[in-house]
Amino acid sequence: MPARYEEIAADLRRRIRDGELKPGERLKTEKQLAEEYDAARNTVRDAVARLKALRLVESRPGLGTFVVEPPVKFPITLTPSEDTGFSGGEGRAWVDEVAKQQRQAKTSVPTVEIKQADEPQARELDIEIGDMLVVRHQQRFITNNGSDVPWSLQTSFYPIALLDRGATRLQRPEDIAEGTVAYLEETLGIRQASYRDRIWVRTPNEVEIRFFDMPPEGTVPVFVHRRVVTDTEGNPCRYTLTVYPTDRNEFMIESEPPT
Repeated sequence: MPARYEEIAADLRRRIRDGELKPGERLKTEKQLAEEYDAARNTVRDAVARLKALRLVESRPGLGTFVVEPPVKFPITLTPSEDTGFSGGEGRAWVDEVAKQQRQAKTSVPTVEIKQADEPQARELDIEIGDMLVVRHQQRFITNNGSDVPWSLQTSFYPIALLDRGATRLQRPEDIAEGTVAYLEETLGIRQASYRDRIWVRTPNEVEIRFFDMPPEGTVPVFVHRRVVTDTEGNPCRYTLTVYPTDRNEFMIESEPPT
């Protein structure tokens, strides 16, 4: 049997989820909750502490405990864009999609490393295990009500051959403002023609929990979006993994039925 405080916390979570307790609403006092649930005040205090750990409520000194406003959902369109040819998960297209929603996209200065390909990376990029890759890591934010909210983590893997052919900006720790899609086409004539996506859900790791400021228990899972891009010759030229918290992102796919 669950402890009494867990039962109370679960009921309060249900009431928050169902909208009975609305964002910004103040919870009853410990004394009132103890009377309502016929429990000791220490038990109620533990239940409320559990909700705080889950980031469902917050204390405001001198005012009480309030239901937290949930993150604003950002819809990510996975189908191609008429403007960019790619979709909202991509760099330039992502910035444009955020702007259309009257918000501002920001990205960190990329961290760049040269590493050997493991089995999944080698398989997706059609290279040998141990071949060298250029790896670019970026943190992405969306400004909401004046605050930069962590929105996603993206890592892209490129065959080292692209560097050898002249795409040297890939190894620089700087943002490619026009996007790597446009950069590779302009520099090497590589036109990214198609992509294959896979999306799954998993528990966040410690780095993701810290960056996204999520409950430490992993109660908020993350989406993992894997994209493998091929050029007009059918050669894989990029492998990208993007991690999105499920509490602030949703995916959209727009399609027309065949005529």
